Amino acid sequence: MDLTIYDIIIEPWITEKIAQATQKANQYGFKVHPKANKKEIKSAVEKIFNVHVEKVNTVNVDGKWRRVRYQPGQTADWKKAIVTLKKGEKIDLTK
Repeated sequence: MDLTIYDIIIEPWITEKIAQATQKANQYGFKVHPKANKKEIKSAVEKIFNVHVEKVNTVNVDGKWRRVRYQPGQTADWKKAIVTLKKGEKIDLTK
């Protein structure tokens, strides 16, 4: 697979649950490429944000059924990665 590090990490995933995990367990969430594996995600986060990753957990999220103007359809499936950093390191996502 020929993905660059910027193809692998699509965007940060910020929710209330992830914000609490960031404060308690030094974990960050990212929306990632569906075909990226844990090793690729780890190396991409380490290179982009200059941090040390201890663990990567991934979840394949199924799209939800929605209606738009009475037409049923489904949102896209996507992949989420929860990245645990080494103690004392941070990622500044406000840039």
